[in-house]
Amino acid sequence: MEENKKIKGGLRELQAKPQERLKMKYVLYARKSTEAEEKQALSIDSQVKEMLQIAEREGLEIVDIRREAHSAKESGQRPIFKEIVGDIQGGRYNGVIVWHPDRLSRNAGDLGSLVDLMDQKLLIEIRTYGQRFTNSPSDKFLLMILCSQAKLENDNKSVNVKRGLRTRCEMGLWPAPAPTGYLNEKRIDRKGYVMVDPQRGPVMKKMFEKVANENWSGRKVYHWLKFEMNFRSAMSNKPLTLSNIYRLLQTPFFYGSFEYPAKSGNWYTGRHDPIITRELFEKVQERLTRSEIVHERKEFAFSRIMTCGLCGSGICAEDKYKKLANGGTAHYIYYGCNRSKDLQCKCGYVREEELIKQLVALIEKVEIDEKFIKNKFDQEQARMATFQKQFYGTKMAKSRIEYDPRKFAEHVLTEGSVEEKREMLVNLKGKLTLKHKIISIDN
Repeated sequence: MEENKKIKGGLRELQAKPQERLKMKYVLYARKSTEAEEKQALSIDSQVKEMLQIAEREGLEIVDIRREAHSAKESGQRPIFKEIVGDIQGGRYNGVIVWHPDRLSRNAGDLGSLVDLMDQKLLIEIRTYGQRFTNSPSDKFLLMILCSQAKLENDNKSVNVKRGLRTRCEMGLWPAPAPTGYLNEKRIDRKGYVMVDPQRGPVMKKMFEKVANENWSGRKVYHWLKFEMNFRSAMSNKPLTLSNIYRLLQTPFFYGSFEYPAKSGNWYTGRHDPIITRELFEKVQERLTRSEIVHERKEFAFSRIMTCGLCGSGICAEDKYKKLANGGTAHYIYYGCNRSKDLQCKCGYVREEELIKQLVALIEKVEIDEKFIKNKFDQEQARMATFQKQFYGTKMAKSRIEYDPRKFAEHVLTEGSVEEKREMLVNLKGKLTLKHKIISIDN
């Protein structure tokens, strides 16, 4: 009798387990990729609507609904998916409801994290529109097959795209947006063909000629294009940056050849009409190498020695030129956050003249390295004495010079060279920060 009671008790326990699943907590995960191959997939709202209907029909408790528009091709790149994994590990929910397995993973890394959660019995089941995956060997095997199939499709598509691009290059067709000076043809029967831009092509030719024949620097070309030619790119309708100009000056595409992919060593002869000759291109390269203007970099007095008070990024500087009504050009230097840590930083920009005024005012309030300043003062005094003796034949009277460390520091900040200004700021005791156009120093 006792043995029969144990058997009946075991049966009642087994029968109760399916009912316990109704008490599970699920997260509804809806994802739409930004990749071109998934543009026709169900939208996020459609996925949520369908899965909520399933949850209501089967009595599933949805704790959270998480939406994500991100590719699942690369492992560990989806922030919302990472949060879901962390919440499952923390016990917030133990089930996932999703439209299709490929919404969860198209790579081995993310798939492995889901299977590990199942093995640890933290993730009890995954529900899709027409399937249910539990911690059984057969269910996990089927889940891995379906997700691996999605990865196989991605990999094959990548191979096919690369093969198509390589074939197009071998035909002499440029497989990317046309560089400045050219336009992509819009005709379906001439896909991949580019033609010379009648408006910008001649300007690009003049640019090469001015560097090769008139020894123009990249910065001079930049001012010529921006202020005299009012030149703008076809794609962005914005003036070319200095780095873009240097890149264009080193682009062989203009004389008829191109390398694809970049730095691959695979060179092709294009079908497009060249804008310049190869001889002119090589002359420009010789000019760039000889004068080393490719590495030309202007040094500003106060850049890279201050930090942004809002996001902690570095402070950089840039030249600004304004065309005046009388035909002249005004030159300004502005300092602001380089936004390396926050692209949306609202630190603001301040002109160098205003920055110097604020720094001079700070000198009166902060601790300075008087030993360093006294040493620089003595050097300056000795230099002035040597100059006076050589050119005036007289010796400078030391009694006439009154040493004031703060006054000398102010003199260097206003009248010193770029190197002297930078050296003076580096030796101030404190950390310089710029916030909302206001400079401050933290001891």
